[in-house]
Amino acid sequence: MSTQDRLIESTQALLWERGYVGTSPKAVQQRSGVGQGSMYHHFTGKPDLAAAALRRSAEQLRGVAEADLAAPGTAYDRIAAYLLRDRDVLRGCPIGRMAQDPEVAADPLLRTPVQETFDWLRGRIAGLVAEGRTAGEFDPGVDPADTAAVVVAVVQGGYVLARAADSAEPFEQAVRGALGLLAAHRRA
Repeated sequence: MSTQDRLIESTQALLWERGYVGTSPKAVQQRSGVGQGSMYHHFTGKPDLAAAALRRSAEQLRGVAEADLAAPGTAYDRIAAYLLRDRDVLRGCPIGRMAQDPEVAADPLLRTPVQETFDWLRGRIAGLVAEGRTAGEFDPGVDPADTAAVVVAVVQGGYVLARAADSAEPFEQAVRGALGLLAAHRRA
C-alpha cells in the first residue's frame, strides 16, 4: 500500500471513529506509520487529507450500495437487499456521521462528498422505484423521489436510534417498517 493510501485509509477510520475534530494529524501519523514530512508531501493539510478520505469513503459506500441495488430481482427485492444488508449498525454510517459533524457541514470541500453520496443514493433508489412503477410492480401513485428519501432517512435515522439505544433493534425495526410501507404499495 502506498504512503498516500495508508494516510487516506487511516484518516477514513479515524473520521468514522472520532469525527473530524477528533482526527488530528498526529493521530493519522501514528495510525498510518507515516511521518509528518511525508504527510505534508501528499496533502496540504488536515482538510485536504480529510477530503480525500471522505471521497474514498463515499466511493466505497456507493460501491457496496450499488452491489445491492444492481442485483437481479424486482425493484422491491433490490431495495430490500439494500435495507437488509449486513451492517455494523452500532458504528453508524461513515458518511452519515460526517453529515452530523459541524466542521464538515461548514466546509464545502468536506461537505461535498457527503452531499453527493446522499444525492446519488436517493437518485439511485428513486430510479428503482420509477422502474418498479413503470413495470407495474408499484402503484402508479408512488412518488419515486419521496420514497427514496424515506428509504435513505430510515437507514440514517436507524443508525442514530440504534446508537442511542446501544442496540441494533431500533435500526432493524425501522427497516422492517420501511419494507412494510414499500410492500403496501406493491401490486399483486
